[in-house]
Amino acid sequence: MEKGKKELVVSAIDNGTVIDHIPTHAVYRVIHILGLEGYEDEVLIGYNLDSKKLGKKGIIKIKNKFFEKDEINKIALVAPMASLIVIKNYEVVEKIRTEIPNKIEGIVKCVNPKCITNSEVIRTKFDVVDKENLELRCHYCEKFTSKDTISFVE
Repeated sequence: MEKGKKELVVSAIDNGTVIDHIPTHAVYRVIHILGLEGYEDEVLIGYNLDSKKLGKKGIIKIKNKFFEKDEINKIALVAPMASLIVIKNYEVVEKIRTEIPNKIEGIVKCVNPKCITNSEVIRTKFDVVDKENLELRCHYCEKFTSKDTISFVE
């Protein structure tokens, strides 16, 4: 290797998903909300990587994993600028920009312990009232949840 040249070579995945442009502070939260700690196949985590968009970023490569809409919405709530790159047979077949939806169902818990969703088997529903600061209003009790108090349904 030439003096002064820095290069890290990471093997490409044949099938799976790359989650890119994750703010550094959100990398481990994304891993947790997606349950990747117990994932049985290859998972590559890059942390504090240089990024023109974010300054520093994180990246997660997950072999043989493709995400459903609810999982993509979870990613959007903690890493709204993230993008997902779907790979099949070593080729990029789709790029998905995360976007916070207007309504969120079944993935976030209500912060109000007296809310019916915390005592009955009822799917949670929230209206997103502020996408920039991430503020959600519960459909049932109208209590607000913010990015600081958000908790995900397990």
